[in-house]
Amino acid sequence: MTALKVAVAGADGRMGRVLVEAIDRHPDTVLSGALEHSGSAAIGLDAGYAVGLNTGIAISSDIDAVLKASDVLIDFTRPEPSLVYIEKCAAAGVKMIIGTTGFDEAGKAAIQTASEKTAIVFAANYSVGVNLTFHILDTVSRVLNEGYDIEIIEAHHRHKVDAPSGTALRMGEVIANALGRNLKECAVYGREGHTGARDPNTIGFATVRGGDIVGDHTALFATDGERVEITHKASSRMTFAAGAVRAAVWLRNHPHGLFDMQDVLGLKNR
Repeated sequence: MTALKVAVAGADGRMGRVLVEAIDRHPDTVLSGALEHSGSAAIGLDAGYAVGLNTGIAISSDIDAVLKASDVLIDFTRPEPSLVYIEKCAAAGVKMIIGTTGFDEAGKAAIQTASEKTAIVFAANYSVGVNLTFHILDTVSRVLNEGYDIEIIEAHHRHKVDAPSGTALRMGEVIANALGRNLKECAVYGREGHTGARDPNTIGFATVRGGDIVGDHTALFATDGERVEITHKASSRMTFAAGAVRAAVWLRNHPHGLFDMQDVLGLKNR
């Protein structure tokens, strides 16, 4: 089987560098391009320079040229550049793995529209363990559906720009859906001062930012006499990168459509 040609957006970022390494490790993929913004000091450098690899692919700002040489683009950047990549990929028929978080409703609608022209996996988190956690949370929520207060606690490194994390929000969505609630109506994102007694129908979120924490997420179900905690802790970005490359390979047989990691891992109907 011919190796899948995979490009990386934000190739000189924290995730981008690990994605380059993950593509190099996978037996069915080859790095076909590496993108950065035009002002990046990394333009012209080998895409693997930061991880000790000689890929033969220079980091570039020429989106059209990179997409022309690629089957799939993996994008873990920010919503603004992501929307440009989404439009370009849809026009070129290049598939996408989108790990960017923080899209507003208009951004999500743009992804849906693009998926009519090309295949996209859009997920809040590409870790296999996290996606198994989502699956477990659906079951736990349906069992602990009465008398339990639900809180979601997440921690990330000091550089993360959005809060709560996309993974924490997805945990909240999974729990709310299982309970027949609308997260937009029941989420509480901060508490300060005299808040009054806790509304039992709410789902609370707490955010921690500091140091180099890769990503910790806990869903807490607490009632009188006991609490249940479902926790996932990531110690390396490679877990996300490896999952994203796995998703890219899975997309090989899908010409268009919008998918998530539950589709990739076959968890939706289990």
